[in-house]
Amino acid sequence: MNLSRSEEIIRKNIIIIIIIIIGATGTISKLFRKYVSDIPGNHDVKELQKTAILGTTHILRKVLT
Repeated sequence: MNLSRSEEIIRKNIIIIIIIIIGATGTISKLFRKYVSDIPGNHDVKELQKTAILGTTHILRKVLT
């Protein structure tokens, strides 16, 4: 597929941006589950929160040691 064809396909698609924010301690907004349900695929909210918490602990360990 050449570049001009790729650009043509991209221009015809509608892009929706959904901003998902999870706090450093895993906190989420009241409408978080609704926003996540708008994203195709299966997403486990508890796994997303766990990932946020583990990322925070990783950063804290690096900073504090």
